[in-house]
Formats: sequence, C-alpha cells, structure tokens
Amino acid sequence: MNNLDPLLSAQQLADYLEVPLATLYAWRHRGEGPPGFRAGKHLRYRWSDIDQWIHHRMASSVPSTTGGDPRDDGRAQGDR
Repeated sequence: MNNLDPLLSAQQLADYLEVPLATLYAWRHRGEGPPGFRAGKHLRYRWSDIDQWIHHRMASSVPSTTGGDPRDDGRAQGDR
C-alpha cells in the first residue's frame, strides 16, 4: 500500500498552491487546473498529476532567453 499515489482534497490543493478554493474550482470549470476526479461526491487530485501540471506550467511560463525586443515577431519591417 505504500506505492499508492497520495490524494489531495480540493481544499488541501488550494492550501498547497496558496490560492482560494474558488480559484481552483474556476480553473477546473475552464479546464485550466490540474486534473481531478470524483470519488463519490468528493473531488480528489493525485499528487503525480499535480506535480506534472506544475512542471508544465513552469515550463510554459519560462521567458525566452533570446533577448531582443519582445514586440519583435521575427518578420521583416516591411512585412508587418
């Protein structure tokens, strides 16, 4: 039984992420939050899914290291 993935309630996850519970429910409604599931009437989140979601969010929010003007979209001046 020690190999089971720990489960968090919605309140535990909100506390961990330091966001209001309402934010977690809004993310779930919009499909933006970590995947959760219903265990009867209770909403639960697997720790491995949370960890993967956090890593994905971190990777997608890393700023570009190429430098330059952030308004530059790579097109030539005349092509804009």
